[in-house]
Amino acid sequence: MLYWLTSLSDGGDFFNLFRYITFRAGGAFFTALIFGFIFGRPLINVLRRKQGKGQPIREDGPEGHFAKAGTPTMGGLLIVGALVTSTLLWARWDNGFVWLVLFVTLAYAAIGFADDFAKVSKQNTNGLSSKARLFLGFLIAFVASYWATHLHPDALKYQIALPVFKDILLNFGYLFIPFSMVVIVGAANAVNLTDGLDGLAIMPSMIAAGALGVIAYAVGRVDFTEYLDVHYVPGTGEILIFVSGLIGGGLGFLWYNAPPAAVFMGDTGSLALGGALGAIAVSTKHELVLGIVGGLFVVEALSVIIQVLYFKRTGKRVFLMAPIHHHYEKKGWAEPQIVIRFWIISLILAMIGLATLKVR
Repeated sequence: MLYWLTSLSDGGDFFNLFRYITFRAGGAFFTALIFGFIFGRPLINVLRRKQGKGQPIREDGPEGHFAKAGTPTMGGLLIVGALVTSTLLWARWDNGFVWLVLFVTLAYAAIGFADDFAKVSKQNTNGLSSKARLFLGFLIAFVASYWATHLHPDALKYQIALPVFKDILLNFGYLFIPFSMVVIVGAANAVNLTDGLDGLAIMPSMIAAGALGVIAYAVGRVDFTEYLDVHYVPGTGEILIFVSGLIGGGLGFLWYNAPPAAVFMGDTGSLALGGALGAIAVSTKHELVLGIVGGLFVVEALSVIIQVLYFKRTGKRVFLMAPIHHHYEKKGWAEPQIVIRFWIISLILAMIGLATLKVR
């Protein structure tokens, strides 16, 4: 919205700053961060008062988690509120990619909120049915994928770009839409599975989003794409403002989610964040790079898939408990040790993902 202040500029004054994505991205970051600090404690107090016993704890989970009983959930409302407010304030409203990622984020947040509400109301870990969650998730992903094909230039429509290899596009035709749907739904559920320890999901989400934000800014500038030999996707630069809001809101949330957590993000936050990552990857034509920068989420999801399939086949378990962060808890690792080491892994993977911009 503030972009329109440029209409007051003569080209050499303060208002001219609002033309620059980097300036508005900084504004979005600080807006979201301040939002988190201002509304964090009041929101936690409301959630604690309304939820009473807080988020139900899995009876078959690690023993140390029973000490977290009574901690409120739905803290993802703080993250989503911060990033939506900052994005609407600082991004251009005539940019389709901004509305696409906002749509996916809010829609998945709504699914997560309904799931969290059901769990808190029933005081058990059974929220929405898995079939209902998947159906709604794929429906949202279909709308977003179809929308993205209309925002992409004709030369890139229905195409999949390969990282590292330049000038190579795979024409998926109409299969691009189901492929993109799997990317978005997979990202949403992978982040959801990762959200099992205090601070574990939020920092890797911010790191992955930061890497994708840099990519979005780069592929949205024709001069950068010519230098880097990547495909130009006009308009994606504005996604950096959304990402900055996500990071600012994430830091505001982490202030209260750092061990011991005063609030959990719940499915409200984890599904929204994962959906946002998937939508950004599809928008920027970097779906495969998401598998690198979000590699931690991929491993967490694969650990669950492997555990379930192997157990059904043999009656035995590969991991002491899945997702894999619980495996390390069972091995005796302290929760902060797991969280910080997983943060480090996420940062390394993000750097590798960013390197694909130049290694062509």
